Amino acid sequence: MTIIIFLGSLLAAMAVGVPIAFSLLLCGAALMWHLNMFDAQILAQNLLEGANSFPLLAVPFFMLAGEIMNAGGLSRRIVNFAMALVGHVKGGLGYVTIVAAVIMASLSGSAVADAAALTALLLPMMVAAGHDRARSAGLIASAGIIAPIIPPSIGFVIFGVAANVSISKLFMAGIFPGLMLALSLVGTWWWLARKEHITPPPRKNLAEVLEAMRLATWALVLPFIIVFGLKFGVFTPTEAAVVAAVYSLFVSTVIYRELNFKKLVPLFITAAKTSAVVMFLVAAAMVSAWLITVANLPAQVVALLEPLLDSPKLLMFAIMVLVIVVGTALDMTPTILLLTPVLMPVVKAAGIDPVYFGVLFIINNAIGLITPPVGTVLNAVAGVGKVSMDEVTKGVVPFMIAQFAIMFLMVLFPQLVMVPARWFY
Repeated sequence: MTIIIFLGSLLAAMAVGVPIAFSLLLCGAALMWHLNMFDAQILAQNLLEGANSFPLLAVPFFMLAGEIMNAGGLSRRIVNFAMALVGHVKGGLGYVTIVAAVIMASLSGSAVADAAALTALLLPMMVAAGHDRARSAGLIASAGIIAPIIPPSIGFVIFGVAANVSISKLFMAGIFPGLMLALSLVGTWWWLARKEHITPPPRKNLAEVLEAMRLATWALVLPFIIVFGLKFGVFTPTEAAVVAAVYSLFVSTVIYRELNFKKLVPLFITAAKTSAVVMFLVAAAMVSAWLITVANLPAQVVALLEPLLDSPKLLMFAIMVLVIVVGTALDMTPTILLLTPVLMPVVKAAGIDPVYFGVLFIINNAIGLITPPVGTVLNAVAGVGKVSMDEVTKGVVPFMIAQFAIMFLMVLFPQLVMVPARWFY
């Protein structure tokens, strides 16, 4: 009955158009009423405590870093560098998109920000070169979701806080799976573009490649600073977010000189608004998470999944299917915050490594950003690129299937995640 009250109140609130954060609060209030412990003071206290977390400070700083990178010229120089490297091969603009997405993923951690920047920079070029508009938009959307997997990742920060798992270990464990997803896009793009008769731009000579690299050097250095700083304990993930924001601000204003005070103010406001939405979602979800624990829902879920506890791979497969279904209706952040407190006891009972589970959980949620009908990244690409949702959805399908295939390959072979992760630790 408790599960029915929890899901029923949440889905009913969402069905009538209540925003997700307020739906979570209504769901929490319904649970409190069902448990005969309704108290507005407890509700408010848990709401405040939900956002009162030092690791969550990383979220607004990574948001700000992403805004500054896109407006300050870092993203454009990364695209130009990728163009100099691989733009000359057949279907080169597709490979430029993937290379640029991987580099930008290691800078911002925001799928929507990366996808929007790549769409604005590359979609007009791909269409002008003769590539199919829908397919190009689909590639950009699927490349954008690498951002929550390769560190720094906002998704890993939120999951780490909700599940009490080391965020640094999650960051390190996400590097190799993120590169595998990128390789799956390379293979899929090669297969789809092999029959196109498009003349690529001429090959850049060594001097031009080196010049493009020189111009992008300041942007390319940041990922190494973050990864090595985390690996050798120079700073925490939260401090890494501050480093990313300050570094981006310094490069954009002092080195590239593309930003001034007047241009910075709107960026700070945009980052603050986006951060406020995420943080309120986190706070509201923490109320539900606390009540889920009080109502002993995890124990009920463990009892339901008890037949699968002896088979971790089968259990992981079932959980991944569940997350896929939920991801079609919910955005990444609420999905993480809702399912983490329910699923973590099951994962621990089955003896599954929490870091390994976290990586696959975030990969699944990231792919959920390009699954219709919600698909936040699909909406971003459609809006920025002035492409219909139907076109983007059609174009993203083959790339989405390739990424799901890689994810389930990691379910079958956990070593693909954990062996590289232990090296990066």
